[in-house]
Amino acid sequence: MSTEISAYPSSVLVGFIQFLIIIVLAPLLTGIMRRIKAITQKRIGSSIFQTYFDLLKLIRKDEVISEESSWIFRYSPWIIFSATLVVAFFIPILIPYPPFGLGFDIILLLGLFGLCRFFLMLAGLDVSSAFGGIGVSREMMTSSLLEPALFLVLFTLAVTYGSTNIYTIVSHAAEGSMMISASILFSLFGFFIIVMAETGKLPFDNPATHLELTMVHEAMVLEYSGKRLAVIELSQSIKQLVLMILFINFFIPWGLSTNFSPATMIGGLGIFLTKIITLGVLISYIESKVAKWRLFRIPDLIFLCMASGLMGMIFLYI
Repeated sequence: MSTEISAYPSSVLVGFIQFLIIIVLAPLLTGIMRRIKAITQKRIGSSIFQTYFDLLKLIRKDEVISEESSWIFRYSPWIIFSATLVVAFFIPILIPYPPFGLGFDIILLLGLFGLCRFFLMLAGLDVSSAFGGIGVSREMMTSSLLEPALFLVLFTLAVTYGSTNIYTIVSHAAEGSMMISASILFSLFGFFIIVMAETGKLPFDNPATHLELTMVHEAMVLEYSGKRLAVIELSQSIKQLVLMILFINFFIPWGLSTNFSPATMIGGLGIFLTKIITLGVLISYIESKVAKWRLFRIPDLIFLCMASGLMGMIFLYI
């Protein structure tokens, strides 16, 4: 069915529309989450469109580049941005079928995100900054524990739905071919923790501060300014939206269109926006209710995520 649908010329247009929705919506979702977090903390907060203004301001600013830096520091933002755009190009939003007739695998997704993390850490070390070294060491510790948990959760889903192809997983979930089970619920819990960790949310990280004791992501990008900082910030917003889209597509897939009818797709877009904003509000609310954990307590939460993925795999064969 997916092969036949992807053959229609209109599928290409739908693919580009999905891609543009992700690019345009990513900064807006970041602004909404910041506003919700401010409201729950009894603050007024900035406008939900402030993220767009910040990106425009950074693009217009001059850059200050360290003389100690190499090509790695200069080109890493563009490599990260390019890899993130490739991921965004194949993420389903309106239809659970490959719009360009191509499959997009979980392994490729993890590889591209790993490439982004690799060059971000290299850039943090390249300028010989003490803060960059601190951030990279913390990121390496967290990612080395988080990657096995992510593999366990995603492979539980892959075994459940019979494929590592994202479109196959989403289409099977949308068609209701698999019932809610204990393995899916454990995977849901584990993947939610992974989303919090990968997007730098509390209690893992607090990107709103520049304190030496709490910085992880901010420490690695502290030397960037101007256009390159804008590219990195936009890449982070896109990555956050992509992970949240995968969460709702894997576990809350209702509302995806099974055809190219404009009315059906507009309705699906409305359902998608409702789900993604609701998830963003939930994450922001949780963030406002927890504090930043000590660095050596973070593995406890990641081990809980890993155990959840392992339990999901065990329940799959019981």
